[in-house]
Amino acid sequence: MEGGREGRAGKKTRAATGKGEHEWVALTPGPPEWAVRSVESRFFSSLEKTSPPFLGCPSGSPPNSMLRVLLSAQASAARLSGLLLLPPVQPCCLGPSKWGDRPPGGGLHAGPVQGLQRLLEQARSPGELLRWLGQNPTKVRAHHYPVALRRLGQLLGSQPRPPPVEQATLQDLSQLIIRNCPSFDPHTVHVCLHLAVLLGFPSDGPLMCALEQERFRLPPKPPPTLQPDLCGGQRLEAALSCPHLLRRPRQHLIRSLAEARPEELTPNVMVLLAQHLARHRLREPQLLEAIAHFLVVQEAQLSSKVVQKLVLPFGRLNYLPLEQQFMPCLERILAREAGVAPLATVNILMSLCQLRCLPLRALHFVFSPSFINHISGTPHALIVRRYLSLLDTAVELELPGYRGPRLPRRQQVPIFPQPLITDRARCKYSHKDIVAEGLRQLLGEEKYRQDLTVPPGYCTDFLLCVSSSGAVLPVRTQDPFLPYPPRSCAQGQAASQATTHGPAQRVVLMLRERWHFCRDGRVLLGSRALRERHLGLLGYQLLPLPFEELESQRGLPQLKSYLRHKLQALGLRWGPEGG
Repeated sequence: MEGGREGRAGKKTRAATGKGEHEWVALTPGPPEWAVRSVESRFFSSLEKTSPPFLGCPSGSPPNSMLRVLLSAQASAARLSGLLLLPPVQPCCLGPSKWGDRPPGGGLHAGPVQGLQRLLEQARSPGELLRWLGQNPTKVRAHHYPVALRRLGQLLGSQPRPPPVEQATLQDLSQLIIRNCPSFDPHTVHVCLHLAVLLGFPSDGPLMCALEQERFRLPPKPPPTLQPDLCGGQRLEAALSCPHLLRRPRQHLIRSLAEARPEELTPNVMVLLAQHLARHRLREPQLLEAIAHFLVVQEAQLSSKVVQKLVLPFGRLNYLPLEQQFMPCLERILAREAGVAPLATVNILMSLCQLRCLPLRALHFVFSPSFINHISGTPHALIVRRYLSLLDTAVELELPGYRGPRLPRRQQVPIFPQPLITDRARCKYSHKDIVAEGLRQLLGEEKYRQDLTVPPGYCTDFLLCVSSSGAVLPVRTQDPFLPYPPRSCAQGQAASQATTHGPAQRVVLMLRERWHFCRDGRVLLGSRALRERHLGLLGYQLLPLPFEELESQRGLPQLKSYLRHKLQALGLRWGPEGG
């Protein structure tokens, strides 16, 4: 019952505000009917006159202007890092906005505390507002009182001639705020003062006096200052380590770091930059070229453990740098330190495998019996064997002229035995479920397989078995796997013909979700491009389903028509006419 009542109250509140949840209602002190005056501009103009300037912006302008200045200026590395280190500014807006009025941190009581805030925001009368505050003393926090004052203003301004509010209600609300204002921070005190003035509380009344006294008692929070003893490299390192920067990829800020000369930067700075680009799928050629040049210049001072982190974004973002000494430099580093850090060596080779640049000398080393025996007893033996299995597959499919040692069959393990971590983490945003339902209604459950792992260990989204005439066959009557290695393909085809009375083709429907690409581009991530490339070399016919096309389908009927068109374009047939 309460949930339904809250839902109706929420609708009523939104309908009452009309212009959205961010509307401000300002009331002028005066006659007892609490006449409505007006809106955002006057409220914010009063704030503008009395509020302190925004942190880091001496002119008092909002923080977006700082970003505009940064983008238009030729800032030095130290100046850029100083701007990056400024914390985010909390605006004076209260209520259900994108900044939120949530208590700091999560904790055990985060749910009830936020639930009380919703009840205050949806209160339908001043009396109900006061009851929520008075009946929940253990859940009330300092930030709830500005929310209550703001909601009181909305309630009083929601009708052309609002009924007079009982003085006892206002006095009780005032007493609650006076009793708890010692726990307010300066920001909460400041906002409560402005709201109390706009709501018409007398300037010499107990509420205004208590808030003014608290405002003078609390010292203003000093802005954070940069440590003067940090050099340019340390400042950049601290800027790139800022949690606010890492949570939100800011391409226009990171791109400016490429203006610094590589020899002035430290390895830690470049590692942080490389990790940022890889984590947020930022395929920025200027920055990637800067990392490549830094790698070449600092080759003698870099260990393979640092190099593996610097090389990571190149493979992940499917970007081969233009720096001519990039590959020769990596080959020299691998030859020098391959036996020192086995896992780092294999990680570097994995990045180069995604770029289709495998140095033969390094392959000879990692496939040698001494290297394999050395890593067998280490804690990371399984992950190294998985990477070596993928490298062996790449050698089999992409280096037909290779004559060096290979990974023994008994040491090979499935490469990717299940969907990748990013797909599992974003499954609720994926189109896989609706595509599976479309295929089920279009073809029938027996004519496709979902999430099937095929040798040597690649997970497919959807797999179909198709006869030589184009008919979609029941998967249970076929061997869905093509033989691996492909050199034994003749024997595999003979076995397939004995079972199906004709060669069967395997069609793989590949979902290309938004997160399978580099950000703001059409380049597949290195791992995705590698999987599609190897499945094609194994003999599977690929049918990509791009996310733009899937997102444009409105409902299951349109999706079924889209899938029908895609399959028929390949010459496939099904149903009574297709067999």
